[in-house]
Amino acid sequence: MLDGINVALVDWSRAQFALTAMYHWIFVPLTLGLGILVAIMETLYVKTGNPEWKRITRFWMTLFGINFAIGVATGIILEFEFGTNWSNYSWFVGDIFGAPLAIEGILAFFMESTFIAIMFFGWNKVSKSFHLTATWLTAIGANLSALWILVANAWMQKPVGMVFNPDTARMEMTSFWEVLFSPMAVHKFLHTTSSSFVLAAIFVIGISSWYILKGRDIVFARKSIVLGAVFGFIAIIYTIFTGDSSARDVAHYQPMKFAAFEGLYNGSEGAGLVALGLISQNTADPTNENLKDFTVKIEIPNILSYMAFLNWNAFVPGINDLIKGNEKYGVLAAADKIIRGKIAIEKLKAFKEAKKSGQIARADSLKTEIMSPEFQKNYFSYFGYGYIADVNTLIPSVAFAFYSFHIMVVLGMYFIFFFLMALFYTIKGKIHKKKTFLRIAIWTIPLAYLASQAGWVLTEVGRQPWVIQDLMPTMAAVTKISVGAVQVTFWLFAIIFTTLLIAELKIMMRQIKIGPKTEGGAK
Repeated sequence: MLDGINVALVDWSRAQFALTAMYHWIFVPLTLGLGILVAIMETLYVKTGNPEWKRITRFWMTLFGINFAIGVATGIILEFEFGTNWSNYSWFVGDIFGAPLAIEGILAFFMESTFIAIMFFGWNKVSKSFHLTATWLTAIGANLSALWILVANAWMQKPVGMVFNPDTARMEMTSFWEVLFSPMAVHKFLHTTSSSFVLAAIFVIGISSWYILKGRDIVFARKSIVLGAVFGFIAIIYTIFTGDSSARDVAHYQPMKFAAFEGLYNGSEGAGLVALGLISQNTADPTNENLKDFTVKIEIPNILSYMAFLNWNAFVPGINDLIKGNEKYGVLAAADKIIRGKIAIEKLKAFKEAKKSGQIARADSLKTEIMSPEFQKNYFSYFGYGYIADVNTLIPSVAFAFYSFHIMVVLGMYFIFFFLMALFYTIKGKIHKKKTFLRIAIWTIPLAYLASQAGWVLTEVGRQPWVIQDLMPTMAAVTKISVGAVQVTFWLFAIIFTTLLIAELKIMMRQIKIGPKTEGGAK
């Protein structure tokens, strides 16, 4: 059992990582989506030769550059935290986790840093086609950066393509392609990037709406809105499909997270989806603060079963089933998993002691047993449970998971209608008359960021207490440093990141007020 100091260390280390990740994620989605939009805009300029499209491209490219520069700073800090705050994790899976991060740094970041200079400073210095190629490669490079980060994150949610080496007590990669193309990684990448495209499209429409309200740059604004609305509508439809696939992955590989974001306490066949719900402050179970009662909820019958298993009557395990077990449906109790995890840990300790003391025959026998398929399946697959002292810690915050999921879904539905209305009003030539819609468009920008952040809160909070699903909990992954050191860096990062965010907002707003420029640099 952890003492108070260790609990505080885990909590502060988690808080610091969450702080860094959430600030970083403010900048990343706009970079991913706006990069693609800028590339499309420049493609239209090259194809049509219309100088207005060049003017449009250069304006949005400037905003892309401002956002890109500040996003890089927070991303670098985020990667360093794996070594400073989560060194046990880095040691345990560094051979696997380090591979996609290294590729991200060498390949994707190299592409961005190489071609972004041509993209910004190559106008009228290189040919149109070469400049367009540089713009597309910059946008693709940014999304490749996201690919490798998301591959690493997906592996933490569903570890594949690896084997445990008892001699080094580390996980080692056996198949890079299995790690790269695991369903969790593919669906996570597609869902995250497509949702980022949605955010960028809303950003373009919102800023363009501000120009129309001010009676400025009307042609520029209308063209930007049409492109943003078409791009955003396609992206939101695709986001919904990829989100459905991602939810199915969660149901199969992270059933506790799935149950938490639906507030499903008791599993059932033909489980219903909670369309709307309000969680009270009262606990459904007095032994765990994370379990909250519902004041009211509206369910749609059978939808959850179909979402999880493509079967309207499939059994979906609830939180209580996953903790107490359900023999009828083959759900193993958490207490049994803890026992199996402890057996795996004890076998590893026995092997290390035998090896250290020179008992070669015993060490070889234990290693053979540990590496056997039966032991790997029935015991080592629950290795992380051996560190769990209280089964209640296996339950994430239901309120956080439930609201994050439903905020994301409700806003996603709203965005569909938002893009359709923006496109309809603009094509019909009525957009300048729709003052209320234009104001709504501006306020939809923060809603897009809210939906994006809610997705990451669900992803990370919902999988607690696991750093690596079933194999390593946060308490075993954290670096053994003083709580005070983590607290100091937490507040330093909070101040630095907030300053960076304020700086970006001021620079962005200043650039927006200046507006798009003509070829000669004047308004």
